[in-house]
Amino acid sequence: MSDPPRPLPAGAGPAAEALSEVRREEALLKTGALQNAILTSANFSIIATDEKGVIQLFNIGAESMLGYAAVEVVNKITPADIHDPQEVIERARALSLELATTIAPGFEALAFKASRGIEDKYELTYIRKDGTRFPAIVSVTALRDAEARIIGYLLIGTDNSARKQVEEKLRWTEEGFRLMVESVTDAAIVMLDSAGCVVSWNTGAERIKGYRAEEIVGQHFSRFYPPQDIEHGVPQRDLDAAAEGRLEVEGWRVRKDGTTFWANVVFTAIRDAAGNARGFAKLTRDLTERRQVEETLTRAKGAAEKANLAKSDFLSSMSHELRSPLNAILGFAQLMESDAATVSASQKGAIVEILRAGWYLLELINEILDLAQIESGKMSLSREPTSLAEVMLECQAMIEPQAQPGGIRMTFPVFEVPIFVLADRTRLKQVLINLLSNAVKYNQPAGEVVVTCAESAPDRVRIKVKDTGAGLSPEKLEQLFQPFNRLGQGRGSVQGTGIGLVMSKRLVELMGGVIGVESTVGVGSVFWFELGRVAAPRLEAGPAQAAGPAQAPAPHGGPLRTLLYVEDNPANLKLVEQLIARRPTMRLLSALDGNMGIQLARANQPEVILMDINLPGISGLEALKILREDPATTHIPVLALSANAMARDIEKGLEAGFFSYLTKPIKVAEFMEALDTALEFASTHAGSGAGDGTRP
Repeated sequence: MSDPPRPLPAGAGPAAEALSEVRREEALLKTGALQNAILTSANFSIIATDEKGVIQLFNIGAESMLGYAAVEVVNKITPADIHDPQEVIERARALSLELATTIAPGFEALAFKASRGIEDKYELTYIRKDGTRFPAIVSVTALRDAEARIIGYLLIGTDNSARKQVEEKLRWTEEGFRLMVESVTDAAIVMLDSAGCVVSWNTGAERIKGYRAEEIVGQHFSRFYPPQDIEHGVPQRDLDAAAEGRLEVEGWRVRKDGTTFWANVVFTAIRDAAGNARGFAKLTRDLTERRQVEETLTRAKGAAEKANLAKSDFLSSMSHELRSPLNAILGFAQLMESDAATVSASQKGAIVEILRAGWYLLELINEILDLAQIESGKMSLSREPTSLAEVMLECQAMIEPQAQPGGIRMTFPVFEVPIFVLADRTRLKQVLINLLSNAVKYNQPAGEVVVTCAESAPDRVRIKVKDTGAGLSPEKLEQLFQPFNRLGQGRGSVQGTGIGLVMSKRLVELMGGVIGVESTVGVGSVFWFELGRVAAPRLEAGPAQAAGPAQAPAPHGGPLRTLLYVEDNPANLKLVEQLIARRPTMRLLSALDGNMGIQLARANQPEVILMDINLPGISGLEALKILREDPATTHIPVLALSANAMARDIEKGLEAGFFSYLTKPIKVAEFMEALDTALEFASTHAGSGAGDGTRP
């Protein structure tokens, strides 16, 4: 815009006045040009009409938006231009948004408001030259002359398509979400405001909680909690926790009719741009039925476990009670058998039958007792690295004499490389002896039993026992591991209890393994089991030393101090032998079971006893009890050394009276320190002959 013309000085002549007039005209022309440039170059539509609604101005923005050129519309929208009145109406609507007052009465309302000085924005629909439609935001302003008479109308429009598309998409999204929420009938989906009042309520909420939306919207969500929870502030705590993030809880909730149900509730905070919780989405599911099923199953499981425990306790008790009369039967029968001078031939045959039946009954009682211990969870196993070669040699020595009468050939593996498995040594022997014994008993005369051992996986070893017996049909294989089921062999001449395979399966599984069988009728059977393979046992030295501290040599001719180690695993015995060999002042005695250990302790009076827990025959705990009750051994400190390394195992051992409790694998520094402490205790109490062998 140019500056207004400067006023003429006083006394200026006609020439000066003429110059001023020229300047005013130039300024007006320049101002008009600028205004015209603005109107024609704006990217929004500017349409001006006369007072009758006929278009007088149609800017470039309008041309671009509507597809018409200005020359096509300016001063050309009149009823006389088009023969078809309907077409005129459509053209008028397309070009001037119902501005032709003689044709489109809708404009009269807009013009009337504008003529009264009421300016507003309207959302209308434009129709382009090609017939397509689009939404527009239009403002209408009345144009007036110097005397305030209306000389026309100005319409400024902007294309609203993008915003309408976003709004429509949002509307469909919201509508889709609403329909989805409403379609969920198995869950209550509720929106809460920041204070916890209900904002929305779906069909599922109405079904689960019994309230209609109009009854509950605006109410606080705490009304669904039981009174005692409300009293203790549980609803507010849940809301506060949900404000920190997603919260999932379970608990009792209350319906409209006062009944309760077990609910799973998930709160999710809805946050604003600043991260503050401005509301919550709450999803509730009725889990009452599931909870009732779980409680029923829990009660049934408890009852079954209780019944199973009672059965196991009964079997255990009866097994022990049967031993006493059986001891008398077998004892006197053996005495009668040994007194050949007073026994007739017929009586001797009867005695043989009594002994055969008695030993069989004892075997049955022992196996029932073992099975009862497993079923009741009372059997404790000591899983540690065990040499398969050593166990195989022991089993071979026990089984080959049984195979010789039937001419059965036995083949055992040769271990070129030592193989160790993670197992309880005693129970591993029990499983192998059972499988080998069955392979011999149910074989054919002059048959064969082949034992193999091979790696089935990088960390698994499979032991197979193959026989040349009659084999088993698929029907019998399905019944193989059932207690007391001998698959029809009970009517034969081969004696058995029907428990051995069941015991073997349970024991293998307790040792972390699996057991199976493959059999072909007329060919034979292959029984196999797998256990985890481990590295050979080794000493574990502390970080600062590789071996235990050597004790100073004893004075010349001084007495050796004795350590008795009660352990059935040869590998563990060898480890302790290596440690004690480093101490020239000490000697090592060993016993393979608890009973032998007690006898050696009484006979040799060692300074210290090292005791495994899981031993054949009596356990280390039982052996400790006998040693404590015997005045001859009560003063000897007894150290536990066991693979049972759980905190409860250690606590139980110390409560039983062990001087200290060491766990496998052996840690050299810890072992030597415990041994020195026990030796010092033994020296201090050597002369008193009193004490119970526990720490003072």
